[in-house]
Amino acid sequence: MALVALGVTGGISAHKSVEVCRGLQKLGHEVVAVMTKSATRFVGPLTFEAITRREAITSQWKPGANADIEHIALASDINLLLVAPCTANVIGKFAHGLADDFLSSLYLATTAPVLIAPAMNTNMLAHPAVQENLHVLERRGVRRVEPGDGYLACGWVGKGRLAEPEDIVAAAQAIVAPADARWHGRHVVVTAGPTYEDIDPVRYVGNRSSGRMGFAVAAEARRRGARVTLVAGPTRLEPPTVDAVVRVRSAAEMHTAVMAVAAGADVVVMAAAVADYTPAAPASGKIAKGDGPLVLTLERTRDILADLGALASRRAGQGPILVGFAAETSDVVEKARAKRVRKAVDLVVANDVSDPAIGFDVDVNAVSIVSAAGVVDVPRQSKSGVASAILDQITPLLRPASAPAHA
Repeated sequence: MALVALGVTGGISAHKSVEVCRGLQKLGHEVVAVMTKSATRFVGPLTFEAITRREAITSQWKPGANADIEHIALASDINLLLVAPCTANVIGKFAHGLADDFLSSLYLATTAPVLIAPAMNTNMLAHPAVQENLHVLERRGVRRVEPGDGYLACGWVGKGRLAEPEDIVAAAQAIVAPADARWHGRHVVVTAGPTYEDIDPVRYVGNRSSGRMGFAVAAEARRRGARVTLVAGPTRLEPPTVDAVVRVRSAAEMHTAVMAVAAGADVVVMAAAVADYTPAAPASGKIAKGDGPLVLTLERTRDILADLGALASRRAGQGPILVGFAAETSDVVEKARAKRVRKAVDLVVANDVSDPAIGFDVDVNAVSIVSAAGVVDVPRQSKSGVASAILDQITPLLRPASAPAHA
């Protein structure tokens, strides 16, 4: 398998690099740790040496006749340079070609792919200097695993924490062991997030969807080489890097956006939590508070998934592969089976949102994927892992690349 140089830089999440190392080893890869001086303040070199059975590199000034060119030797041998966590300081060094330690020298010397997993304070990540440096690296072909959203070590809440180790390992694996080529060039449409149905200019009817699951599916499809169009409802999360992002607010807007792009797609994954009902007559001005109850009349929204299933191309057996989602609180699998047949779709991904640990707005999920062939249970794991499992179930359904995706 591959030899991965694991760069570890100085941050509170440096201890998670040990899990990244273990994850790479479980996939059969060899790992050599390259630690900055600051990183050794958070985790000891002996930890990496014990699990890699290789010396952890902590300095470019190792005694010996050839020590000063060790970074050149390693640069030629590795298949991937992975830096996790990657601090703002190291990002800046990489972007500006500074080489004052082993890791930054290795970055300049290697021609292997480079993958970084940024981790830092929210304001640091948002700072124009850091963002510009990230854009510079992206233009040079450096890939990255986006930091997560949540509680940070500094006590703040926001984007900046190190991505989950399994997600970093998956991103590394995608580089050193590319996924099934059957996804390359496919057009995949993914919906994500909630819809907001306006009551008046101030209030709306919504739901608790964060968009995390849909974003994970979009990112995984892009990682596999697909051309991805993401139709996203209102969400505070930044979308993954895809080919096109269409922002919508209401169920009606999502219907219009999806139908406009779905006919020419190979796969449509409806991960969004689309409202089933919308106010029949939204008020043009704010509704004043009264003493009595407020009666709100709701009407059914158009069923996007059912309309996709009814496409003429689908009836002819040539339309896009359709994947629906079923967020349920009881009889999850049985309801998903009925939904798959009723809406004429290929797969339904069902999850039990009554469990807060795998419900809305969390980083993990556990689902059952229902198809005509049966049910595949995906145990609790990161949403990126669940997304990979979903695409694995779609893969056998992909038509040969030469076949038309639509009528």
